[in-house]
Amino acid sequence: MGTLTPGATYIYERVGGTVYAREFGTDPKDRKVIGYDYDPKNKYLQSFADQYFLETEWREIIKEARHNSTLQEAINRVKILYHLSKDNGQE
Repeated sequence: MGTLTPGATYIYERVGGTVYAREFGTDPKDRKVIGYDYDPKNKYLQSFADQYFLETEWREIIKEARHNSTLQEAINRVKILYHLSKDNGQE
């Protein structure tokens, strides 16, 4: 339960996407963050998840290429294309 006191009575408050808790009878300034809303439409969360899956997928592709010469050649062509486009300011 983290820093919350076991057995205490808490008041829970939501401000925006943040959930706070404070012990009953204490100053509202003493509240503690206990959670956040999960919004699957949140662009940051989507980009984070997309980035994670993309990196995971590329990691698997590179791992597989160690035993697959055709895949390794394709990765080498992608790397060449990446460096050529980067050098021409087409990042």
